Amino acid sequence: MKITILCVGKIKEAFYQDALAEYAKRLLGYCTFEIIEVPDEKNLAGQEPQILDKEGQRLLARFPEHAYAVALCIDGKERSSLQLADWLKTRMDQGDSHLVFVIGGSVGLAPAVINHCQERMSFSKLTFPHQLMRVILAEQIYRSFRIIRGEPYHK
Repeated sequence: MKITILCVGKIKEAFYQDALAEYAKRLLGYCTFEIIEVPDEKNLAGQEPQILDKEGQRLLARFPEHAYAVALCIDGKERSSLQLADWLKTRMDQGDSHLVFVIGGSVGLAPAVINHCQERMSFSKLTFPHQLMRVILAEQIYRSFRIIRGEPYHK
């Protein structure tokens, strides 16, 4: 299985970089894991539609072919960790060999990007910084693989 996080912007904070590197290392035993970053736009008040459009075009240009894509959206389907593990196992059992999770920038995801995805997923009704969301997502993917294999980790 290959898992890609397709996202807007670079992580600047060392603590986020370190946390993400740790989960990327842990995931090596379970999947091929990659992060694809596209440049973000400067967030100018009143320019949100233009920002969404430019960032959306960049994301769509980097979408891996033949992948099952999931947009991380606040209005997406929420799952518990156990439900996420079941979902991931179902995706694998149905032959989806490449999953792409898409994380937008500070103004979200363009409708064209959301529509390009097969589904929407939410981790909370709360809004998280997009850099932190990468870490949360990587940890939950790792947790899901541990649950699927019946390995100790999940609490």
